[in-house]
Amino acid sequence: MWEEKNNTLYRKFEFKDFNEAFGFMTRVALIAEKMDHHPTWTNTYNKVEIWLNTHDAGDIVTEKDKKMANSINNCL
Repeated sequence: MWEEKNNTLYRKFEFKDFNEAFGFMTRVALIAEKMDHHPTWTNTYNKVEIWLNTHDAGDIVTEKDKKMANSINNCL
């Protein structure tokens, strides 16, 4: 579930292993390129954390972030 905190949409994902996490990140990267909206994220082994906000709108959460979050959910 996405949470709004510190002017971002945040979600932590946990996968079976690194391969599964990396595959997810690859799918998200393709969507990010298509939407021209790139997340802040980290990956440690099977965990991926993502923060979304819109930099050119003053680093706040916008509809663009909500649309991106929904697209990321579809990558699962």
